[in-house]
Amino acid sequence: MTTVLLVRHGLTALTGSVLTGWTPGVHLDERGRAQATALGDRLRTVPLDALVTSPLERCRETAAALVDGRDPPPPLHVDDRVGEVRYGDWTGRELKALRRERLWAVVQGHPSAAVFPGGEGLAEMSARAIAAVRAWNAEIGAVATYAVVSHADVIKAVLADALGLHLDGFQRIVVDPCSLSVVRYGSAGTQVGRVNDTAGAVAGRAPRSRGSGRRGAGRGSAR
Repeated sequence: MTTVLLVRHGLTALTGSVLTGWTPGVHLDERGRAQATALGDRLRTVPLDALVTSPLERCRETAAALVDGRDPPPPLHVDDRVGEVRYGDWTGRELKALRRERLWAVVQGHPSAAVFPGGEGLAEMSARAIAAVRAWNAEIGAVATYAVVSHADVIKAVLADALGLHLDGFQRIVVDPCSLSVVRYGSAGTQVGRVNDTAGAVAGRAPRSRGSGRRGAGRGSAR
């Protein structure tokens, strides 16, 4: 089975107050850097065949902490498909103001119908993120472990798909900053091992055997 470690980026100064979306220059703050370092330490015993990250700085900085100290480091790929939701006109606005918008209730109760003005729909985001994970599964191999560093809504969409939930149920899933979720994909089906894990041993996340399924893991081209 292909084991995918889904990691949300660490805290920024705007997390929980502003919908930053694709705003450039949003970096991890001191708390986020500490979170990413701690998670990197926790995952040190888990062999990674590759790491895929959103192009946004807060994710790339989290990804850097995950590969720090690994020798050799796993191939690092940047993939827009696991980037943040394109929130369009909502980007940069405070969440307390957005909660007063009519669309907010749609986002919470019927997200599959939510389309952000000047941006994309949550269904569109879900489709691209799920397609990205499945494409990387095929690229990296059937007996491999890799990490995807992304954003809360993106990870929730991937988890909803893995759990067999309709996208309208994805708001039931909580994905905290720098949390770890684990999904295994195999010919017999999909298994969700962890959701929103922020503590605990992770040695059991590695596959029992590793072999020739690592095809493509050494390719260095970014996506």
